[in-house]
Amino acid sequence: MSVIRIQGMRSLQGEMEIQGSKNAVLPVMAAALLHEGRIVIKNIPRIQDVFCMIEILEALGCGCRLEGHELAIDTRGLCKSQVPDEAGGRMRSSIMLLGPLLGRLHQAETCYPGGCVIGRRPIDLHLAALQQMGAEICSEGETIQAFAGNLQGAKLSLPFPSVGATENALMAAVAARGITCIRGAAREPEIEVLCRFCESMGARIEGIGSSFLTVYGGRKLHDCEFTVPGDRIVAGTYLGALAATGGELCLRGVPATHMAGTWEALRQTGCVCEFGPDRICARMDGRPQPVNLSTGPYPEFPTDLQSVMLAVASVAEGYSQIQENIFEERFATAEELKKIGAHITIEGGSAYVMGSYPLAGGELWASDLRGGAALVVAGLASENESRIHGYSYISRGYEDICGDLTALGARIALEED
Repeated sequence: MSVIRIQGMRSLQGEMEIQGSKNAVLPVMAAALLHEGRIVIKNIPRIQDVFCMIEILEALGCGCRLEGHELAIDTRGLCKSQVPDEAGGRMRSSIMLLGPLLGRLHQAETCYPGGCVIGRRPIDLHLAALQQMGAEICSEGETIQAFAGNLQGAKLSLPFPSVGATENALMAAVAARGITCIRGAAREPEIEVLCRFCESMGARIEGIGSSFLTVYGGRKLHDCEFTVPGDRIVAGTYLGALAATGGELCLRGVPATHMAGTWEALRQTGCVCEFGPDRICARMDGRPQPVNLSTGPYPEFPTDLQSVMLAVASVAEGYSQIQENIFEERFATAEELKKIGAHITIEGGSAYVMGSYPLAGGELWASDLRGGAALVVAGLASENESRIHGYSYISRGYEDICGDLTALGARIALEED
């Protein structure tokens, strides 16, 4: 088993390119199934969730070739509609294959989504949207089966702006006959990226970037090449590490427009940011200031960065409050942070943090992807050595977190335990 070893108390300095977006590339890979042909996706992050999705696509009959950070997918051999249980159970993104498989093969079967244990991941909105488009859904035990002769355009209204439900409905709508209107759609940047990818294959979508999408379905699709933008959560993680340790960074490859909600959190810590269309430069002097944050759908503060900001608040110069409104188990990281000296009290959906600097460092165990990244940030702000176990969670979303931070001046290494 791999363990991350950190010697903290070093400021970060340098410039780097941010990896491709995990949350964007997985639905793009799923949407490739809508077209019978060849798709090339560039700036692919080499992370475990991508490898898992490749495994699933190959099991369904597709040909995949990953060279460096470029993935070629040949979907002409798609012949199976059942997502393998073992691979599908490893990540929640497997559920987004329902829409594309229904569109191509008129049937789909998958297990309930797996991934990190950070709270309930209801998929009722996914299934309700597909049913309104003519799909018949059967659920037995841990298996979901869906059938549809031909998907039909529909007027959909999502009671909550679920990213996954929006993605599934959007992909199904591209394949459906007629016009689909999605009211209450999620506005996360990953939705915009998915829309742009579908457009690059020949789909017609209006309202991109808004909460009301109109999809003109049934259009003939074609081969394309598409480049995935940088990962806004990885960028936010490294900016959080900067806030906790001090220093100066310049990050390339992430559109500044994708970072809404994160800017306000960084501003509260005292981190000074300047940005261009594809470049973020930030400087942090001294200890972070306390924060008052509340997670929510985009453009609010992202739940994927809540654990990271909890680590930053643990070394802040004062009293912070962070409210979690999306996943109730995100605060599991607090128990690990308390082991190394963080003063955190959890009451209901809020964490109350009295900052203390530096943290002590020690043996820590990651239990989810973003929580694991938060423990790395905490280790960077600790006076003694930290050893972080559970690297398999972190590698689901970070291509080389140790190499990246080493290049920025941190003393961090991945070792075999």
